[in-house]
Amino acid sequence: MPAVATRSMIRREIGDDRVCLLTFDRPESGANIFDAATMSELSEHVDVIEGDQSLRGLIITSAKKSIFIAGADLKTLLKQAGTGELGVFIAEGQRVFNRIAALKIPSVAAIHGACAGGGYEVTLASDWRVASDDPATRIGLPETTLGLIPAWGGSTRLPRLIGEDNAAEVILKGKLYSASEALKIGLVDEVVTREKLLDAARRLIGKGRRPPAKISRSKGKTPVPSDPKSARARALGIITTRGTNAIDESLKLELDAIVDLGKTESTQNLIRNFFLAEKYKKGTSKAQFEKVAHAAVIGAGVMGSGIAQWLSARGVTVILRDVNRELLDRGLVNIEKTYADAVKRGLVAEEKAKQGRARIVASTAPMELRDVQFVIEAASEKIDIKKEIFRELSMQAGPKTIIATNTSALPVSELADCTVSPDRVIGLHFFNPVSRMKLVEVVVAKETSDETKEHALAFVRQIGKLPIVVRDAPGFLVNRVLFPYLLEAAELFESGVELDRIDEKLAKWGMPMGPLRLIDEIGLDVTLDIAATLEKAYGRRDRAPEILQRMRESKLLGRKSDAGFYKYEGKQQSPNESLVQWRRAGSARNDVDLANRLMFLMINEAARCIEEEVVEAPEDADYGMILGTGFAPHRGGPLRFAEHFGLKKVIDEMNRLAQSDDRFEPCEILKKHARDGTKFYES
Repeated sequence: MPAVATRSMIRREIGDDRVCLLTFDRPESGANIFDAATMSELSEHVDVIEGDQSLRGLIITSAKKSIFIAGADLKTLLKQAGTGELGVFIAEGQRVFNRIAALKIPSVAAIHGACAGGGYEVTLASDWRVASDDPATRIGLPETTLGLIPAWGGSTRLPRLIGEDNAAEVILKGKLYSASEALKIGLVDEVVTREKLLDAARRLIGKGRRPPAKISRSKGKTPVPSDPKSARARALGIITTRGTNAIDESLKLELDAIVDLGKTESTQNLIRNFFLAEKYKKGTSKAQFEKVAHAAVIGAGVMGSGIAQWLSARGVTVILRDVNRELLDRGLVNIEKTYADAVKRGLVAEEKAKQGRARIVASTAPMELRDVQFVIEAASEKIDIKKEIFRELSMQAGPKTIIATNTSALPVSELADCTVSPDRVIGLHFFNPVSRMKLVEVVVAKETSDETKEHALAFVRQIGKLPIVVRDAPGFLVNRVLFPYLLEAAELFESGVELDRIDEKLAKWGMPMGPLRLIDEIGLDVTLDIAATLEKAYGRRDRAPEILQRMRESKLLGRKSDAGFYKYEGKQQSPNESLVQWRRAGSARNDVDLANRLMFLMINEAARCIEEEVVEAPEDADYGMILGTGFAPHRGGPLRFAEHFGLKKVIDEMNRLAQSDDRFEPCEILKKHARDGTKFYES
């Protein structure tokens, strides 16, 4: 009979074959993680293994359904980064993993489920790695996406395993790979079915210790990150110097780097963002709703076809309706293109894509909607058109059907007033492109019932999106906060600031693209329509500059027309020199840092959203902007950035700008926090 020793986190079994099996199984949890207690237990098990001369080998595995080991406990890391204890925790992990790597017997990691960060680093300390072919098995080192580096030997051992250039790609991208992808890269040695995992591990024990690999030095393929203090730059420095460093020296570099990074505001923001993603993914509601099986999308334009494709890919049968046959056909082409691209990129199997396409029924004629659980209107952003559609839908929908609008700025309550059941009307504002943007603003109108809201939240989570609840107010959250920033950028350009200076400055600051390029992506026509809606509600701070009107009149609509602020020729883009006719030379604004000038407007509007209770909490405003616009994640969102910058300093600079431009007049809640020395966040 096998000898079994069970502690609270890890079970040890030694069979008749004298192979020791360590099984991670954190009690009352679906996940295994490394915290101080787990690391201490692992060290005690290694004590026994080192002292037992009869053992032939070690296998490390997990008892969880879908997680091998999910890495270090991030709550612990975040706390330790603030208290200065991080170095002790990381050093202890290095010490324990080094002992596994130094065992005289062969060791194998039998991986099933998510194997990330520290979870993969413990397998790197083993001689061999075998993974299950289950879809739940995802393997990688995502630390740099959190502003950290793999510091339990990942930055040191992975280059020795797969070469410096391959290791740099894995670590700097921070991607999690499927088992088959991991096998191609060399992250694992073998892939088998879950049932054969332990048998394969025992077979690998028979191969003995892993022989030393020939070092594959970097050929300089990986671009050096622009910020030398960033996690990616620090990781790359360790990866590409490890050939000249002993393992102990390289591990010391890992330790120093992660301790330095843990102290930074950007890393702490990125870790907070991770927890916010978990919060919005899970929600807090205890209400149970049947999964949505049938939905309808009204309008087959870019947004409507994108929503229909996303729903169909997540198992929902979709009626896609549009009165315009040409638009409907174009929408179906867009859907086909999205599926084909997903297959090409390996995101979905061809058979799954085929099944998804088959779930879409397209029609120009009215169809029976009484059995449809959700109808999503995604027609033109014209209030009169939408009202007419809502009147019709109110008559066609079943008694329990929820009718949602995908409007980006129009009042949901006005649309609800056109129906016989306004309590079952809500806004579901998806973002473009639907296949890539995770956020959905769940817009609660004045008569929306709590049941409708909770059902909508459950539906959004069911289809793999992250919902943020917002009150029905013009622009909701994202467009309201974004547009003063966009319109000011256009006005700066009109007044003489060069296009490259604006866009390059904001891209360097951390935005995914500059504001003028973003206007091109949105479309000049859509930008002006949204600005007009916002100006009616908020006045001059959302007034579009004259140059945008001139561009629309000249059909310079952005990427969709191959010309806007930039000219687009295939994959090439260049500044559009023809815009010089509408610019005013010699009045460029140089009175404040350009990025700060634009950010102050975003901060002000985000603060107003808290002041007016458009959202419930500052993290809703901040994370909503990160998800909805790509707002520099390491800055933590507009309000978190304002606190780091200093609220009093923000107010002082805004007051100075407001002397010549009243759009910079700070709102009351900002002034109150600055005056009282308080913050949006308690800690």
